[in-house]
Amino acid sequence: MRSFSPAVLAASLSNFAAASSLTPPVLPLIVRNPYLSTWLANARDVPWSKWPMFYTGQEIGFSILASVTNTSTVYPLLGRAYDSLDEKSEHYNISLPTYLGAQYDASTTNLSYTIPSPKGSGAQPAELILSFLSPITPTSTLRQALPAAYITVSAKGDFDLSIYIDVNGQWVSGNRGSEIVWSLDETDFKDAGKLKSWRVKRRTEQILTEYEDRAEWGTLHFTGPEDVSHESGTSADIRHKFAKYGQVNNTNDEQYRAIMDEEPVFAFSKAFNLSQNASASTESVLFTITHIQDPVTQYASARGLTQMKPLWQSYFFSDLALITYHYFDYKHAAKLAAEYSAQLAKDAYASGSSSYVDIVALSARQVMGATSFSGTPDNPLLFLKEISSNGNSQTVDVIFPAFPFFLYTNPRWLAYLLEPLLEHMLSGQYPNDYTMHDLGYHFPNLTGHADGNDEYMPVEECGDMLIMGLALVNSLSYSDASSAQSPWSIEGDVSTRDSDDASAFALPATLETRNGVLGLDSAWGGNAAVAKKQARQWLSKSYRLWHQWTGYLVDYSLEPHNQLCTDDFAGWLALQTNLALKGIVGIKAMSELAEVMGEEKEAKYYRNISETYVKRWEELGMSRDGGRAKLAYDWYGSWTTLYSLYADAVLCFHPTVTGNDSSGALLSQNGAQTPLIGPESKKKDFIPHHIYDTQSSWYLTSMQKYGLPLDSRHLYTKSDWAFQAAAVASHDTRTAILNSVAKWLNETSTNRPFSDLYKTEEDGGFPGPDFFARPVVGSHFAFLTLERACKNES
Repeated sequence: MRSFSPAVLAASLSNFAAASSLTPPVLPLIVRNPYLSTWLANARDVPWSKWPMFYTGQEIGFSILASVTNTSTVYPLLGRAYDSLDEKSEHYNISLPTYLGAQYDASTTNLSYTIPSPKGSGAQPAELILSFLSPITPTSTLRQALPAAYITVSAKGDFDLSIYIDVNGQWVSGNRGSEIVWSLDETDFKDAGKLKSWRVKRRTEQILTEYEDRAEWGTLHFTGPEDVSHESGTSADIRHKFAKYGQVNNTNDEQYRAIMDEEPVFAFSKAFNLSQNASASTESVLFTITHIQDPVTQYASARGLTQMKPLWQSYFFSDLALITYHYFDYKHAAKLAAEYSAQLAKDAYASGSSSYVDIVALSARQVMGATSFSGTPDNPLLFLKEISSNGNSQTVDVIFPAFPFFLYTNPRWLAYLLEPLLEHMLSGQYPNDYTMHDLGYHFPNLTGHADGNDEYMPVEECGDMLIMGLALVNSLSYSDASSAQSPWSIEGDVSTRDSDDASAFALPATLETRNGVLGLDSAWGGNAAVAKKQARQWLSKSYRLWHQWTGYLVDYSLEPHNQLCTDDFAGWLALQTNLALKGIVGIKAMSELAEVMGEEKEAKYYRNISETYVKRWEELGMSRDGGRAKLAYDWYGSWTTLYSLYADAVLCFHPTVTGNDSSGALLSQNGAQTPLIGPESKKKDFIPHHIYDTQSSWYLTSMQKYGLPLDSRHLYTKSDWAFQAAAVASHDTRTAILNSVAKWLNETSTNRPFSDLYKTEEDGGFPGPDFFARPVVGSHFAFLTLERACKNES
């Protein structure tokens, strides 16, 4: 590992994208998993107006100050640290910088400022950028699995500045009365360099326990380079000291105490000697924040209830090794993240608009922020928390709306999300014929539902699993980069692991190196032969489950009895039109999975049933005048967002939208797609296209100020389903929905991370329940995923 100069950091910031066009109420700062999740509150105001917050709205001690040394003037940059300072002090002045605003992409949030020059100096104002990088790296699962993020402070000017940054104990407990302990580690790796790192944790950890959604176990590591000054102690004392002298004093307060008992903070300061050069110069300093937990969850696996270790432990022999690697990997992590953000921005702009670029950028970290990597390279797992709605673990109907993000970004991560559910149910720990709703009432305890009394959504969850299963299988097959489901699938060598102990989608035994970057994944899937082999290897272990769930749908999906769907906040309802269609698409999906497995009779059986059902569904579900889909078969005069059309299209069952047909995508050896039941099926839509047209026209007549209501019962919307509906609608309808969501982001009164459930009128606020920071915003990628689907044909 090598160190790198401030110029490297500055260059990475200078290449950042143009100003963001949307102004959401909250912006991501440090967002890596359900417990390392720090956001800029009140993002439409100056960053020092409030403390940064956890996604629940709870404040987190995290502040940054700047000082102009020769005038003893201190400026707040982030958080309300200036509340600790004395406005009438004889030793320093408090002033405000000019805040220039925020820029963001999929991995980075930059906050920009200017600091006025000292009076009479003749110098120009100094420019400051605070950059928060939580990298999304689709070609490096290793990096994505690290519970760590970067903070860069960059200054450009020709007068001297100092920077102060601190954190408090709220990073390791949601209970302000928790007692914490801390220490300072100083490392010296010959091939890397020296680092300073504050280590903070609860005095008595409560393993696998939450307090107001905050983890009560784990250790925070706050790390900087060797040339920063450090100090721990009472917040007000240290901040006064910095304001007076422009630095802290390299001391450690060893009087351990509660988080808010004379609030201990853990601080670094760094001097930028910008006046030494004849012209304005740039200096930067890099900090990292790491939150290490072991175990990350407990999980009712096939071998019983197991405390699950983080995936990164398979690659690093100690916490210190992880922290050091992560710190000195900044250059590569930033490069990979920037490549992802640039491709995403390019694709989103071509697909929608500059507003769509911002919407998917805001959604990306939020999706990954609900997940935590575990398992081993042979059998990687990705655990997910149903954030804010109820805290369930591995909720199927939360993974489902997130899955467009994973198909576009890295389909293997979708496989790692499904694997815990498949393993658990294959082990016989779930008694029902349909798939389970979730793996545990509250994350991080994935203890299952041995009594079968999980939330009752049988048709929903069976349909979701079958649709995602086929989408995953389809993503394996491509002939070149343009036909790959994800732009990054093709990068790397084709995986050749054949071990019986390894997952079909195991990470490579030796991570790859490309263009000087270590720790990269192999390719995902490949040509038809590779894809067919991997798909069969994956499906063969769980095929009886897919068959079982389809049997349930055959019996119960056409006319669903009284039950919940994914929109459970709307209540129980029988004969739901959209729910029935999802189940029918699930049956059709099973016909294709059976075909992949060589089960020709089953494939024909399920195909015939699905085709029969969809004709009857149209008779039952569409209004008498044919002008819209009803909410329920027997609810005349109602209407619904028919978002299950998206599954029909993304699975390539609708050539009128996608231009192709999925049938036989894995059956030919040259990458060409071959119909299952004859050439005449090539042009046949599974769901008649006039239903697509009808719904698209109806949505335009039903639009409200902030979007398309979910259905005729209420004026609230679900942005995830609105984007799925828009993806298969006309250009005018897509544009109207996209623009309404952009308008909502700019004007909503919500004060939490990107909500997927909000009022389409009034102030665009929460309708109750309050949903926020949920991974379901992965459906905002629906346009991108659909546009890359179904391209693998001759």
